[in-house]
Parts: sequence; structure tokens; C-alpha cells
Amino acid sequence: MGSREFVRAVPRLDGMVVSAVGYRTAGQRPALHRGLPSPYLTVIFSLDGAIATGGTPAQATGADAVRTDIIVGGLHQSPAYVVQPEHEAGVQLAVHPLAARALLGLPAGELAGQLVVGGTDVLGAGAAEVRERLCALEAWEDRFAVLADYLRRRADRPAGAVRPEVAEAWAWLARHRGAGTLGGLSRHVALSERRLTALFRAETGLSPKQAARLMRFQHARAAVTRAVAAGDPPDLARVAADTGYYDHSHLVRDFRQYTGVSPTGWLAEECRNIQAGAHGGGEEWQT
Repeated sequence: MGSREFVRAVPRLDGMVVSAVGYRTAGQRPALHRGLPSPYLTVIFSLDGAIATGGTPAQATGADAVRTDIIVGGLHQSPAYVVQPEHEAGVQLAVHPLAARALLGLPAGELAGQLVVGGTDVLGAGAAEVRERLCALEAWEDRFAVLADYLRRRADRPAGAVRPEVAEAWAWLARHRGAGTLGGLSRHVALSERRLTALFRAETGLSPKQAARLMRFQHARAAVTRAVAAGDPPDLARVAADTGYYDHSHLVRDFRQYTGVSPTGWLAEECRNIQAGAHGGGEEWQT
């Protein structure tokens, strides 16, 4: 059966990092994993070999796969495919998209259309040095401390400011769990729908409607994950009603878009990961 280890750190940096997870697996049957869309950016430092990813199964397993030791992933609306070898280890961060300027040095919108980018292309050569330090350490606590210090130093550098209307628009959508309307949002931030959409997309890479759908799906997936982790069969109709979907079939349609399979199909694939603690709150795009 092999071994699986998932270790979580308390998110720091004033909410810029939503979650930090250390993972290590060994003796696993090689497989292809679906990295699901979420409202957060993904940053992964591999502590093993290069990670192979792609926008389709054929790309991830073929010559056109993106292979890199450090991954930066923007917001996306379809699954990314990640090759899981027999053994792997790394640290994965879920980064708030409005923190991209501070932590990554560019707005999240500049990552739009790129499912995965090599980390040093975004973070610079210093990220490779940090990865080497992480690989040399043994304790997860020490690794998390090194990463927190590195990100704090990046956040202390001057960075362009996020427009307050965009920041408030994201916060409003989050408060409504993706269930608010574009009209209500535009009135709240005192911008036309067209102007708000343009500014929001430039900053995040998504329109407000697309971000709202991702937030709603995130809450639904987290609810399903919690049920499975507790040993209960998820009530998809109840989850749909509680997270703002019109009905069960509406939830299933979003699941198919964001995962490529039905909710039951995704659970069949991910059940062992959920039971091992890989999906704590649904924030992470786990490898």
C-alpha cells in the first residue's frame, strides 16, 4: 500500500498564504492526479524530482509535459494533470491571488492562460537556493520556517498596490461565498460591471463571475471532503442547497467542469488522499 504523510503549517503572512502542506509518499503505484481549480494560486517546492504536469493527460505523460522542481500555478478553470511517481515529497502553498504582487512580484492576472510556470521564471534564482535548503532539512517545522522567512522577505519589498475596488470586490464575493450577483457587486464597489470586470480580470486572471463560481465550488468540495473524512456518505443534494447551487444537477455540472468527472468519480479517485489528510479544507491543489 505504501506510505503517505501530510503535515500542515499554520498559515501566516497576514492571510497572504492560505495554507501550507508538506507531503511525502513512498511505495505508491504511479498514477495521474487531477489538480483541481481553486480560488488560490499554487506554489510547490518539490523535495524530490521534477514534477511533470499538463493541461491534458496526454500532455502530462508525454514529451510536452511541463517539468520543474518549483511550480507556480495561476487561477484556472479546468483540471491540471500531475504525474504521481512511486515516491514524491514537497511543500505546497495556496497563495491568495491578491498577494501575488507582494509574494510573486507580479499580479495573478499575468499568469492567466498558463496552467503551470517554472518557479524560478517567476521568483528568480533565489527560489532555487531556498529549495536546496528545504531539501537539506529533515524536520517539516524547519522547512516551514525557512519558507515563511523567504516569503516574508519578499513581501517586505516594494510592490504595486492592488486597486481598492478590486480588493473589496474579492472580499465581497468571499463573504457571499460566490453567491452574489455581478450587479450587486458592481453597485457595492461603485463601478460599472464592464469596468469592474476589466480591472478584476487584469488583477486576477478571472472575471468576477468566474471567481464567484470557483469560490462556490470550493465550498461545495470542502463540504464533500469533510463528510468523507468523517466517514459519512456525502449528501450532494444538501451540499448543493447549502452552498448556493440551484439543485443537485447544477453542482454535478460544475464538478464535471472543474474535475473532468462526476462527484462520485472524483471521490473514488481521491478517497485515500482524503482519508490520509491530503484535503484539509479543500484549499489546496494537492500533488
